[in-house]
Amino acid sequence: MTRQTIVIAGAGGFIGRRLVTRFREDGARIVTIGRGSDATYTWDDDLTAALDGADALINLAGRSVSCRYTLRTADEILRSRTETTKALGLALADCQAPPPLWINASTGTIYRDARDRPQDEETGELGSGFSVAVARAWEDELWAAPVDGVRRVALRMAIVLGDGGALSPSINLARMGFGGRQGDGGQMMSWVHVDDVHRAIAHILISPDLTGPINVATRTPVTNDAFMRAVRRHLGGPLGARARLPLPAWSLHLGARVIRTEAELVLKSRWVDPAVLVDSGFEFAHPDIDTALRHIAADTRPGLLPVTLG
Repeated sequence: MTRQTIVIAGAGGFIGRRLVTRFREDGARIVTIGRGSDATYTWDDDLTAALDGADALINLAGRSVSCRYTLRTADEILRSRTETTKALGLALADCQAPPPLWINASTGTIYRDARDRPQDEETGELGSGFSVAVARAWEDELWAAPVDGVRRVALRMAIVLGDGGALSPSINLARMGFGGRQGDGGQMMSWVHVDDVHRAIAHILISPDLTGPINVATRTPVTNDAFMRAVRRHLGGPLGARARLPLPAWSLHLGARVIRTEAELVLKSRWVDPAVLVDSGFEFAHPDIDTALRHIAADTRPGLLPVTLG
């Protein structure tokens, strides 16, 4: 069997690093596009050379949204997604043998704040506001790319949990004794283990009928209150197991200003249903929050964890 070549753009982040490791373990040849010195190609190189003849392109490029939405950072968040996606589309159009599959990162935040029902790919309602506008513009660049014969997937990911990444701030809060509900605690939290992100992409690779928007989240979302209880139980440490001080919405807005992030990242209710994946036969290795956090806890060191903000 011919060894697969997978191009991963934006491979230096939490999800990208895990995908590089997992796909190499699967036997794939990995080509990376990024800004760091360890990338195979930089964004200033000839991207057509990186893509021509590959079996798949996975684009994860985009500035972290864990920052204050100033005019400068908002522009960086938008451009880091739309401009890289556009550049990849133009490079694909110049390929003699473009990869037959292009998976472009997107986000479950594209859906409205939902507490009444889950949002799937067919009946889900798109929301409003800055984060939604960025997600829509991001996907628009994917669909507008002038490429023929390339299957395109917008990967609408929920919050991705693993050793690091988006989970670390919640672990730190629990370990400092602030592991109670955030806001009223009733906001829904769709999530997925980072290893299931790799497995979902591997499933899409071998499923030629899968195209368009695909939600990547388990079918077992939890409320914020239930999530923080699970974090305390599995990752809170001695103090977190006993102390569960809640954080009302006003304190989250105040704290977000101090650590240069946005309270929306915690307070918005995200209820995303993976109808397309499940209907295609995909099964999650970490289907419930306790299974996922128990697995993550085995690889997570004690004490406060490093968090990149701002």
